[in-house]
Amino acid sequence: MTVDQTLNAWLAPIADWLGAVIFYSVPVGEAQLPLIMLWLIMGGVVCTLAFRFLNLRGFRHSLRVIRGDYSSKDHPGEASPFQALSTAVSGTVGLGSIGGVAIAVSLGGPGAAFWMVVAGFLGMSTKFAEVTLAVKHRIVRPDGSVSGGAMYYVPIALQKIGMPRLGKFLAVVFCVAAVGGSLTIFQVNQAWVQFHAVTGFEQAFVFGLVTAAWVAFVLFGGVQRIVQWTDKLSPFMCLLYVAACLVVLAANYTSVPGAFATIFREAFAPTAVSGGVVGALIQGFRRASFANEAGLGSAPMAHAMVRTREPMSQGFAALMEPFLDTVIICLLTALVVVVTGVYHTSASDGIALTSDAFATVVPWFPAVLAVVAILFALSTVLAWGYYGEQAWTFMFTGARKSRFAYRALLCAALAVAPVFERDQVTSIVDSLTFAGAIPNLIAVYLLLPELRADLATYWERVVLREKRREAK
Repeated sequence: MTVDQTLNAWLAPIADWLGAVIFYSVPVGEAQLPLIMLWLIMGGVVCTLAFRFLNLRGFRHSLRVIRGDYSSKDHPGEASPFQALSTAVSGTVGLGSIGGVAIAVSLGGPGAAFWMVVAGFLGMSTKFAEVTLAVKHRIVRPDGSVSGGAMYYVPIALQKIGMPRLGKFLAVVFCVAAVGGSLTIFQVNQAWVQFHAVTGFEQAFVFGLVTAAWVAFVLFGGVQRIVQWTDKLSPFMCLLYVAACLVVLAANYTSVPGAFATIFREAFAPTAVSGGVVGALIQGFRRASFANEAGLGSAPMAHAMVRTREPMSQGFAALMEPFLDTVIICLLTALVVVVTGVYHTSASDGIALTSDAFATVVPWFPAVLAVVAILFALSTVLAWGYYGEQAWTFMFTGARKSRFAYRALLCAALAVAPVFERDQVTSIVDSLTFAGAIPNLIAVYLLLPELRADLATYWERVVLREKRREAK
């Protein structure tokens, strides 16, 4: 066998086992509902109701926090609210928002896009909860460096109910999931697929090595270099992709109302796809959760480094993350795929299907998508590289040799990522990433009364005072 075949043969049983365990499913009608998806849906619904639809009433305040109205360079932390958000968005707005959406529409029909938007709306509340906890319970060291995330607030949550040992164990479980999920081979794999389709370049391993070398250059520069790259990459790549989507939609403007109607109709059509409504819902929620990561506990590690003395303020900033990623980026991708009709006519899937949709308007648009795909992949790898290192140092040590070992492991995985088969890559990354939701949401539930009390105080002290001042 070739090297590619050998790697895939070795990877297949691991992918199958992880997928069977993490995505254990129960039959619902003709569809199979993974219990982990039910766990995430419940988290979004509970947080949305507990915070009284904060995803709507806190939207305006979120924009002000991101603008920096409540942050100062004198506050503890390593990044501005915008930089922290940009790093987190870099981890979420990735190729799951391009290739993942196309997979959802292929498997769940256009109706999956509707459930993606619903998942994004609910995820805004979950993200608020986990990010607030991460900033509130973070560790600020004497040298100004910061560490925070689910591995710090999970033990605190379990300590409150007299189960400290279980808390420590669940924190380690989360860290193992975060380190595994940080090996973002799906992102590099899908970037390679589009790069190969546009250029015809055949050396997948060379593409992986170049990617790994660039990532190593940034990661070995530490958190400040990561922040410097992500706060420039994130806005640029998002604007470039949105502009390309709008061009495609403008060229098919007469079909846009029909596309919205199709998405809404098939979201509730019992015979639209295999599994009917539940099948569309499962695909929509699964890809949305992978894209915006709400409830998975990953993005709070980036938000924890924010410069602030108000933990809840960054929770408000985090509201915008699922909105940007899922309600805007993912919905635009779905509309492009639906209005062009390629999900019916093309034999492609994943990012190749999205590329076919772009090509129906301008033949050279796939080249633009290749650039966007590489930018999305690199930014996601950087953000998750930071997450993985935070989890790694929690389990082992923050010593220089320990950090070097993790970075070497990540770069080695990225170097071989392009040679993996997409389905195996998706199964492994999804499984490890979603596993972190179990300890993370347990902690969110246990600390929900604390969060509700903090929100009531913050709302009266900051938000309402601001409104009264503006009224004068």
